[in-house]
Amino acid sequence: MSKKVNKVILAYSGGLDTSVILKWLIETYHCEVITFSADVGQGEELDYIEEKAKNTGAVKVYIDDLKETFVKDYVFPAFRANAIYEGQYLLGTSLARPLIAKRQIEIAQMEDADAVSHGATGKGNDQVRFEMGYYALSPHIKIIAPWREWDLNSRTALLAFAQKHNIPISTNQSKTYSTDRNILHISYEGEELEDPWIPPSEDMFTLSCSPKNAPEESDIIEVSFEKGNPVEINGKKMSPAQLLSELNRLGGKHGIGRLDMVENRFVGMKSRGVYETPGGTILRIAHMNMESITMDRELMHLRDSLIPKYAQLVYNGFWFSPEMRSLQTFIDSTQENVSGIVRLELYKGNCIVLGRKSDYSLYRHDFATFEDDNVYHQKDAEGFIKLNALRMRIHAMTKQ
Repeated sequence: MSKKVNKVILAYSGGLDTSVILKWLIETYHCEVITFSADVGQGEELDYIEEKAKNTGAVKVYIDDLKETFVKDYVFPAFRANAIYEGQYLLGTSLARPLIAKRQIEIAQMEDADAVSHGATGKGNDQVRFEMGYYALSPHIKIIAPWREWDLNSRTALLAFAQKHNIPISTNQSKTYSTDRNILHISYEGEELEDPWIPPSEDMFTLSCSPKNAPEESDIIEVSFEKGNPVEINGKKMSPAQLLSELNRLGGKHGIGRLDMVENRFVGMKSRGVYETPGGTILRIAHMNMESITMDRELMHLRDSLIPKYAQLVYNGFWFSPEMRSLQTFIDSTQENVSGIVRLELYKGNCIVLGRKSDYSLYRHDFATFEDDNVYHQKDAEGFIKLNALRMRIHAMTKQ
C-alpha cells in the first residue's frame, strides 16, 4: 500500500457488498473501520445495522437520520430548478450521494480518520459522485474503492467470501436487481433489464401500483408553495420529508411516476434503468405550474436554458463545485415570487393540473381576454410583426 491506513470511515448499508468490504478492509489494510449508515428514507429497518457491523469487525457505528436534511437541502433545491437529466430522470440517486459524502467526511474529521471508503463499482456513476464530494470537502483524504482493487469480481465470489468469514447474508431473493432507494425514488438495474427490449416485470415495482390497477376514483389535491418550495398539502403544513412522503403515498396509489429509460452514464456507457418517483413527479408538475403564473417570461426562459447544465452537474457529481454554487444562487433568486396554490387530479398514472392561483400572479385576465379590452391597439401588432420578420424578409430577398 502506498500509504499506511490507520482508520477508515466506510459508507455501510449492511448488504452483501459493504459487509464484505468491511471485513476486506480490515484484512487488507490492517486498520480500524468505522461504519456510517445514512437514513435517507430507504424504508429499511436500520436497527440491525449496528450489531451486524460490529459482529463483522467495525470498532464504531454511526447511524444518522438525514431524511429532512436530504429533502430540504438537496431535493428541494433541485426541484426549484426543475432539474431533470436527459429529459426524463429526476436524479433520485444523484442527489443523495453528495449528502452521504459530506456526512462521511464530517465523521472522518471527528474521528481523525485518514481514509474513507464506499461500495460503488468501477463501472458506475456513484464512484464519481462519492469521490468528487470527498475531494471537494477534504482535498487530501485517502479514498479506498475496493471494487477497483480486489479480485472479488462477481456475486459468487462475494458470497464465498461472506461464507468463509461467517458474514450473514440474505439470499432469499429470486431476483437480484441492483437497486437504490431513498425518500425521492427507487431505481432498478441488472437482471433481464440489461436487455432494453424486455419490459420490466410488474412484481419488481415497490412504490407504485400499475396504472391499470389504480383506483377508479381519483384524488384531487392542492399543493401550496412558498418561494419555490412546497409547504402544504390540502392546507396542512408539513416538514419537507413529511410532504414528500405523502406525495409518494398518493402518487404510488395512482400509479404515477414510473420511468423506463436508457441513460448516458458519466463514465461513458449507456445504461438501462427503471425508476419509481411518484412524489417527485407530482412535485415537478406542480412547481412548473406555479411558476407559469408567477415567473417573468424572459427570466423563465433563461432559467430553462440552464436546466440541462444543472442536471448534468448533479448527475456527474459536481454538487460542491463553484459553478454549482453560483447556478443555485441564480436559481433561488428566480423563486422569490413562486408562491401560491396548485390544484391537481391524480388518476391512473396521470397527474392532471386543474388550477393554479397566487397573490404574485402575472396573469391578467383583462390583458389576456378575447373579449373587449384596452390593452393596446391591435393594429400596433402589425409593426411588431414586420420588425421581427425583417431579417427573414431580407434573407428571402437574397435568394430571389
